[in-house]
Amino acid sequence: MKEKVRIYKSYIFGGVFSVALLLFIQAKPVDSYFEISKNLEIFVNIFKELDGFYVDKIEPGKLVKTGIDAMLNELDPYTNYITESDIEDYEFSTTGKYGGIGAMMRKKGEQVYIGDIYENSPSQKAGLHTGDQILSVDNKSVSGKSIEDISVLLKGAPGTSLSIKVKDAFSGEEITKVLTRGEIEVSSVPYAALIGKEKNIAYAKLTQFTMGCSKQLKSNLDSLKKVNPQLKGVILDLRSNPGGLLEEAVSICNLFVDKGQLVVVTRGKIKEMVKEYKTTSSAWDTKIPLTILVNGYSASASEIVAGTMQDLDRGVIIGSQSFGKGLVQVTKDLGYNARLKLTVAKYYTPSGRCIQAIDYSHRNVDGNANKLPDSLKKAYVTKSGRKVLSGGGIAPDIAIEDAPSSKLAAVLYNKHFIFDYATLYAKSHRTIASSANFQLSEAEFSDFTRYLQDKDYSYKTATEVALDSLKQLAIKENYFDAIKGEYAALEGKLSHDKQKDLLKNKSEIKQMLENEIASRYYFLRGRIAQGLQYDNEVIKANAILEDKTSYTGLLQAKK
Repeated sequence: MKEKVRIYKSYIFGGVFSVALLLFIQAKPVDSYFEISKNLEIFVNIFKELDGFYVDKIEPGKLVKTGIDAMLNELDPYTNYITESDIEDYEFSTTGKYGGIGAMMRKKGEQVYIGDIYENSPSQKAGLHTGDQILSVDNKSVSGKSIEDISVLLKGAPGTSLSIKVKDAFSGEEITKVLTRGEIEVSSVPYAALIGKEKNIAYAKLTQFTMGCSKQLKSNLDSLKKVNPQLKGVILDLRSNPGGLLEEAVSICNLFVDKGQLVVVTRGKIKEMVKEYKTTSSAWDTKIPLTILVNGYSASASEIVAGTMQDLDRGVIIGSQSFGKGLVQVTKDLGYNARLKLTVAKYYTPSGRCIQAIDYSHRNVDGNANKLPDSLKKAYVTKSGRKVLSGGGIAPDIAIEDAPSSKLAAVLYNKHFIFDYATLYAKSHRTIASSANFQLSEAEFSDFTRYLQDKDYSYKTATEVALDSLKQLAIKENYFDAIKGEYAALEGKLSHDKQKDLLKNKSEIKQMLENEIASRYYFLRGRIAQGLQYDNEVIKANAILEDKTSYTGLLQAKK
């Protein structure tokens, strides 16, 4: 009987692949029929042998997913198999919505804490705090569980309830609270405000290109224009925006250029993938000066907006070189609530350039994809005749590189001392100044340094790491005894005083503290607003928009 069941299972599995084969045959030329047929038959035969004879019980779904993932890894990193269990995360990336309690998790060792809380979420309404330690969810201990495992426990259909036991960050008491899950919609425009001395510059942060984000952005710009009808410019912040829906990128371009303007062209292997995307509506404002902020994590749809505005000389791009993702993905339904997200085309900005920086189709001998060499990058021109290059992302018109974080700042963040001190601060301060104006006093920063006195935040500089390597090599080659004295003297000179390091990196650490503390009172919008005080790119964009001559000059071809 077992043998009959096994044969039946194999028959069904083979039948599924036979259907897959027929679909392939319909789409492929004759000379590839045999290669496809042969390899699918081999795959089915391997699966049948594993199912029948492997020493332990196999998990078909897990095994097939491993095989599919390995196959797709040979292509580009954006072609992915989305299983039924992954579908909610995928939907969130395109809609910004999910069912849950509206809180991020943060792990310290085996303990799990509540991180950022979304404004007006079930978590906020239930009185949970950032810094509360999560002990259990629905009477299931979370100790040792991964963030992903805990996320599964917390997410669910809106309207369903769950109990969560926490150790309160302020009182220290263990409290059980019952929350009703809601539909959590994370806004793609978490912050928009009037900035500058005269409050005549509209600043808007766009975090991702989800469905309806162009309407959100327009609504925010309308509100700001209503407050100050004499706006002198717009700063659109696309830094660290990974992209999203291409249609939303076109709609956002449409806010600043009028109906009928070509924004992007896609070109793929099949005819249906060759498309032109043009603006379809009247613009929000075609004349207002525009600056767009990008960095190395601005990708895809962000680069469409920045590249199009640059090609049309419609805005000044400020920041650092963007990521360079010029690929277009679509999703295909595979049945059983599974999908395939696959790359089907490359996109081209109005000047004709493709900004794709990495060539995934031609890999080196190690199997790694390479960046497009400078020799293969082509020059194109903007509407006014400015030179722009393909194949390397969007090069800003004004380059501003972020200063690298200090080793000390990274250690304080990774060891959670910034996070924990912000919790202590929120416990003892009922209110703070507005997020746009909040700063720590000298006395408060001194209090932070006292807080660190019994904490281990030791670290090694790059020079100290190199010195350690020298020692190990000298020991291995039997030279160390001869240089022991000189080594000790050099080690002593290089050793750093932690207190002096705090003062040396005071400005950076103080800004990190202020930003974390502001989020406890004003959520994500507070983080963004507080950070603008020290933001070099925003300061530069504001100055350019205030200076009409400089702004106009940047958009003209050099004679």
